[in-house]
Amino acid sequence: MDWVLFFTVLAMAVFGLVMVFSASSIVAEIRFKEHSYYFALRQAAAALIGLVVMTLLSQKDYRKLASPSVAFTGLGLTLVLLIVAYITDGRTHRWIRLGFTNIQPSELAKPAMIIFIAWMTTVRAGFVNSRHTLMQVSLAVVAIGGVILLPDFGTAVVLVGTVFSILYIGGIARRYLMMAALGGLLVLSVAVVSKPYRLLRVISFADPEFQQITKTELGRKVLHYAQSGSKVQDTAYHGLQSRIAVATGGVMGLGLMNSKQKLMFLPEAHTDYVYAILAEETGLVGATLILAGFVVLLWRGYRLYWTALDDFGRYLAVGITTCILLQAFMNMSVVLDLGPAKGIPLPLVSYGGSSLVTTMILAGLLLSVSDRAVETEGIED
Repeated sequence: MDWVLFFTVLAMAVFGLVMVFSASSIVAEIRFKEHSYYFALRQAAAALIGLVVMTLLSQKDYRKLASPSVAFTGLGLTLVLLIVAYITDGRTHRWIRLGFTNIQPSELAKPAMIIFIAWMTTVRAGFVNSRHTLMQVSLAVVAIGGVILLPDFGTAVVLVGTVFSILYIGGIARRYLMMAALGGLLVLSVAVVSKPYRLLRVISFADPEFQQITKTELGRKVLHYAQSGSKVQDTAYHGLQSRIAVATGGVMGLGLMNSKQKLMFLPEAHTDYVYAILAEETGLVGATLILAGFVVLLWRGYRLYWTALDDFGRYLAVGITTCILLQAFMNMSVVLDLGPAKGIPLPLVSYGGSSLVTTMILAGLLLSVSDRAVETEGIED
C-alpha cells in the first residue's frame, strides 16, 4: 500500500468532513429544524462508502480492467445513466433522484472515461494516430462529453482535459491535439453563448461593472441577452463574498465554526465555495495544508508514469491525477475569483456524495497502480 497517498486522501476527506459541518450547520438548521448535522452525516456516509471502495480497489489488480468488456460496459452504462438523469431531472438535468439519495452520473463518467481511453490507447499502441483509433476516441468523447456539457459545463471541461492528458502521453500527433483543441474551444464557446447565464458569468468576470461592454450598441445587446436568462443580476456577488471570506481569514483564521460569510452571505458555502470558508476559519495555514495535499497527490500520481508496470497503468495514473488536480484548480480559481463561476466541487473537501465517492474510487485505482509499481521496484532492487 502506498501509505503516503492513502493517508493523504484520508486526511483530506476527514478535513473536508469537518469543514462541511462547519459551513453547513446553520443552513441545515434553518432548512431542517434541529438537524444541524444533516449535510455532515450524509457526507460522512459517503466518506465511509468511499473508504471501503477505495480500499477494495487498491487490493485489486488494475490490469484486470484492461479489457474491452470492462471498458465498453462502463462507458455504455454511464451514457445510459446520463440520459436517464437528463430526462428525469427536469430542472438541472444532472441528478437521478432515488428518494433517500441522489446520484450524479457525470461524476461516474470520470472513471469510466479514464479506463476506456487508457485501454484504447494501450491496445492501439503504435496506431494511436490511425483514423480507426481517432474515430473511436472521438465518438466516446462526443457522446459522453456532449451529454455532460449540456447541464454541467465544468465537469465536461475536466473530462476533456483528462482525455487530452492521456492521449498526449500516448503519443498522439500534435496536429491532432491542436485540431481537437480548436474544435473544443469552438464547442465550448457555443455552449457558453447558448446559455445566457453562462455568458453572463464570463462577462461579469471580465467586466464586473459592465463599463466596457456597455460602450457599444452591440455590447449592450449582448449584455441584455445574457441577463435575460439569469435569475441573479449581480453575478459578481459570489466572487466578491468569496474574496471577503479568504481575506478575513488572514494567516491563522477566525477559528472553526466562526465564519461570518457562511451566515447567508456566501451561497453554497458547503459545496462550491467550501474552500473560501476553510480559508476564513483556518486561515492561510489551513488553505495551504489543503493545497499541500493536492501537491502530494500530484507527486504520487505522476511519478507512476515512470514506475508503473505497464502502459495501461501509466495512462490510468496520469488520467486520474490530471482529473483530480484539474478539478481542484478550477474550483480554487473560482473561489479566489481568478475565473468565472463554474459550479464545480473541490475534490475530497466539498459536500457531495457522488463527487466524494468518485474521487475515492479514482484514488483506489491509483493506489492499485502504485502498489504494484512498488512491488516491481522492490524486486528489481
